[in-house]
Amino acid sequence: MVKKTINNVTREKWILSTFPEWGTWLNEEIAAKHVKSGTFSMWWLGCTGIWLKTAEDTNILVDLWCGTGKQTHGSGMMRKGHQMMRMSGVQQMQPNLRNQPFVIDPFAMKDVDALFVSHIHSDHLDINTAAAVNANCPNAKFYGPEKVCEIWQGWGVPAEKTVVVRPGDVVTIGKTKVKVLEGFDRTALITEDDPNMKLAGKLPQDMNQIAVNYLFETTGGNLYHAADSHYSNLFAKHGNENHVDVALGAYGENPRGITDKVTSIDILRMAESLKTKVVIPVHYDIWTNFMADPKEIEALWQMRKDRLQYQFKPFIWQVGGEFTFPDDKDRMEFMYDRGFHDTFSVPNDTPFPAFL
Repeated sequence: MVKKTINNVTREKWILSTFPEWGTWLNEEIAAKHVKSGTFSMWWLGCTGIWLKTAEDTNILVDLWCGTGKQTHGSGMMRKGHQMMRMSGVQQMQPNLRNQPFVIDPFAMKDVDALFVSHIHSDHLDINTAAAVNANCPNAKFYGPEKVCEIWQGWGVPAEKTVVVRPGDVVTIGKTKVKVLEGFDRTALITEDDPNMKLAGKLPQDMNQIAVNYLFETTGGNLYHAADSHYSNLFAKHGNENHVDVALGAYGENPRGITDKVTSIDILRMAESLKTKVVIPVHYDIWTNFMADPKEIEALWQMRKDRLQYQFKPFIWQVGGEFTFPDDKDRMEFMYDRGFHDTFSVPNDTPFPAFL
């Protein structure tokens, strides 16, 4: 074994020994998880990234992003044509630093049956995830809107592996039925595309080409993934036409002049419209300039819960954490395993006194 000295340390060795920060811990946890009949389990991978696992050992990956935000101040100015510039007229660079560790190693992923991506934004549509799934899970299909599939194919994902989906489509993965629903991501409509296309006035204005929502109907319950959707009255349409047990919404504290994430009150409105049993805010974790406190959602829910037309509970998750439905449906907050389950199981003649 080589003795460790500072002379052996380089930037490259530091990066390889440190990232992803959780190594393969979560990969191993997911692989070892036995999902009981009548339930489904999922893990939050950061942003709106989810790993969904069913009792039939079907593994579905959604919107996993393994990239970073800003890493340098650069010129301090926003890139011309950026959606935030087009939305608000802002010129100063958006300080969107990544705020969460990498909790999963994409290149250690195995047994993924399908990758679903909701829309074209790079914190949902990720080249690293695409490369890892393509290499490690040769039978996995890639599902997404038309423009998502075009990007995948441009990266080199074989066309026969990509499947274009639109609202109204139904995909079956094992015993899980995936309904493709309308997306409500108005920010995606003003995202910069090919400048030549933009000048020619040919940017897609059809939301269905660039963004969708998903409903995963498993044998243990149904998960609604709202991706980056803003609040829409059509959530009520989805709630009336479908059975929703758990709903995920893109929550965040919008910067001045920006309407991009769903606010605390609209998370509650979304949940009520969908008639879900549980609503879980996501996405607020990932960008420093959109960071929000989900306790605000719980506080508003406590104020309003007895006046809700449809009863549900909010659940405050943590990145890398597991949620199993229906086992966890009455919990309000996630806590990581604190360990030390066998405390004081050591022999009584241990030399270490308990008070230490």
